[in-house]
Amino acid sequence: MIEIGVGLAAGILILLALKFFIALPFKLIWNSIIGAAILYLVNLTGLIMIKITFIHALIVGLFGIPGLILLAIYLNFIK
Repeated sequence: MIEIGVGLAAGILILLALKFFIALPFKLIWNSIIGAAILYLVNLTGLIMIKITFIHALIVGLFGIPGLILLAIYLNFIK
């Protein structure tokens, strides 16, 4: 009887892990699309110009406004 419970628990953990690893690429793509849109809007203002690349969009998409500020500082003043 205990083997069934252990097997059931292992099966549920495997399904949760699969859900996480399948959903992760979609979340990264969605965040990069949002980041690219934010970079596009920032570039429309003309205050700072940041090239829209996948890495830049992903940084802004994952970290939000602080990521945008740090990316702008890095690209315009440090690099």
